[in-house]
Amino acid sequence: MGKAILFSAPSGCGKTTIIRELMQYFDCFDFSISATSRLPRGDEQDGRDYYFLSHDEFMRRVEAGDFLEWEEVYAGTCYGTLKSEVQRIWDSGRAIVFDVDVNGGCNIKRYFGADALSIFVMPPSIEVLEQRLRSRGTDSEESIVKRLSRSAEELKQAPLFDVTIVNDDLRRAVDEAREVIERFLNA
Repeated sequence: MGKAILFSAPSGCGKTTIIRELMQYFDCFDFSISATSRLPRGDEQDGRDYYFLSHDEFMRRVEAGDFLEWEEVYAGTCYGTLKSEVQRIWDSGRAIVFDVDVNGGCNIKRYFGADALSIFVMPPSIEVLEQRLRSRGTDSEESIVKRLSRSAEELKQAPLFDVTIVNDDLRRAVDEAREVIERFLNA
């Protein structure tokens, strides 16, 4: 089993942006592409941003045991980590980087134990989080309200992670993440 770094946060906290910055710094990383039953947003592409599956196909693969972890995050919208994706990265000899929701992060940490570093990205405030979600321009008002409601519960789970990083300044958040990851990889 190789090493794994997982980032979790409520939607809109900047975890994906932080990961993109770190992927340019660490050449030993490979990004685990999650599967989802939702439709693509913006310029998202299948196989690059997510593996986009119909809800029926997603559930068929759940029943087949193809997922390391999965969750129905919103009614009819599932996300999960395919076992084949983990194997693909390990076969290449690289460390896995996960970008997962909070419950998925807890599940992956339990699975990998000490071989995983779990990082929770915290918004500076709920108000800033709402502003970030609205400024993306990719979600409906109904979706934003659902995400904010879910975020309040997810923020309570931060103590379950190895490290919490407040993303109030992107450069500082990236630097802090880089430092804890370097310690983890060199331990």
